[in-house]
Amino acid sequence: MSGTLYLVATPIGNWDDITFRALKVLAGADLVVCEETREGHRLLRQYKLIEKNIEELNEHNENDACSRILTFLEEGKNTALISDAGTPLFADPGYTLVSQAIERGISVIPIPGPSSLLPALIVSGFPINEFVFQGFLSPKSDIRKKELHKLKHEHRTIAFLETPYRLVPLLADMAQIFGNERDVCIAFNLSMEDEQIFRGTSVNLHNKFVEHKIKGEFVIVVGSDRKKKENPELVSS
Repeated sequence: MSGTLYLVATPIGNWDDITFRALKVLAGADLVVCEETREGHRLLRQYKLIEKNIEELNEHNENDACSRILTFLEEGKNTALISDAGTPLFADPGYTLVSQAIERGISVIPIPGPSSLLPALIVSGFPINEFVFQGFLSPKSDIRKKELHKLKHEHRTIAFLETPYRLVPLLADMAQIFGNERDVCIAFNLSMEDEQIFRGTSVNLHNKFVEHKIKGEFVIVVGSDRKKKENPELVSS
């Protein structure tokens, strides 16, 4: 029989957020697959799981790594896939491995736990009965502006991810396109000691981050258009 591929969510910043089930799965896994070996070892050391076989899987080696991992699974070995932080496959590598495992009839089991998206959404104060997860926009400003222009007419709550060093350029483009028409929430360093929630419009948040040069991990959540909020009939069904 084939082994099982476990998709294990790990903390996004606070080590206490690991679940008992995640620890049990990691302890029993024959192989732990991670984005970067250094980060994988760091997490395992934190929970005293130091004698583990580790395989690296990322955008640079995905095809070769998937082949090796699938062979390992077909030999009956249980494998745990983790990301650098949070829930695997959520804006992280792993889709190819999971889809190919399913095609081969290998059991895939999610181990739920930390994620940056849901905490950011629930703390935003915006409606989340419907929302759009946009993930990462283009790193190129001209393409990113086109993507934002398309989203300008989206009446649902929108969530973005971005790398720390591109926050200010993203906010600059958002300020140009959204202006002060939409409320924005930036959930900064969630679960960490310096966690902060910033609220405002794209314009004043851009000014704040330019002035104070704040760096860290974050999720941006954009609320509905203020005009449409005040005039619900403007929102198409």
